[in-house]
Amino acid sequence: MRRHGRSLWRFWSTSLASELEYPLNAWIELVAVLGNLAGSLFVLQLLFAGRPSLGGWSWNGALVVLGLYTLLDGFTTCLLQPNLSRIVSHVQNGTLDYVLLKPIDSQFWLSTRTVSPWGLPAVLAGIALIAWALVHPEPGAAAPAATAAFSGWGALLPLVLLLSAAVILYSLWFVLAALSIWFVKVWNATEVLRYTLVAGRYPVSAYPPALRLLFTFVLPVAFLTTVPAEALLGRGSVLWMGASLLVAVLCFAGSRLLWRHAQRFYTSASS
Repeated sequence: MRRHGRSLWRFWSTSLASELEYPLNAWIELVAVLGNLAGSLFVLQLLFAGRPSLGGWSWNGALVVLGLYTLLDGFTTCLLQPNLSRIVSHVQNGTLDYVLLKPIDSQFWLSTRTVSPWGLPAVLAGIALIAWALVHPEPGAAAPAATAAFSGWGALLPLVLLLSAAVILYSLWFVLAALSIWFVKVWNATEVLRYTLVAGRYPVSAYPPALRLLFTFVLPVAFLTTVPAEALLGRGSVLWMGASLLVAVLCFAGSRLLWRHAQRFYTSASS
């Protein structure tokens, strides 16, 4: 663990030093994030037009879901996309040989080798939107949602579910990246995955029954945003926490097993 910690510090310090040579990118990313968030809020406003709730969710509750989606999208930009997109390049160029020969876990190296600060505006925007929705009470409510959410042990539940969501999201991305050992063009499927996960911007209960089943039991979109949002609003349960942790463990274990299996089929540049 100590060696991995030192490696992570060196990875990220050098990556940030390199990326911060272009500070204009931060402003461009900030404008893009604010534009995307404004578009999502506009669509959400249209969905709420003439109705008090959306799939049983109030306006503030839907904002929490949108904030979680924005936060996870920033996490994807910071860590997942810049790292996992390079697995395809390593496979194509044969440089994966050097990664596999390093005295460190190859999945750890491939998943954390670099970090991009340009996802931080989305992370901060997501946190700000969640905080605003929790602090401001609903019309007619006696207290804001944060009062119920962070009473007693309930303060720990949202953090556990958010960590589970990050692990699930990472596992989905890594599985697609690992498949590039067999199918180099499979990386294009990440765009399909990303646009499918856009469904997480809104509560899963707002979708038709067939899509609810799809986004819960096939593609775990519900565990990315809706379930953590329930916990933040003080409506979380031990059952859903257990289910989320189970899905996260299964997804991560699946990514590890697939990666170990995929290495047997990797042919190096010299083969």
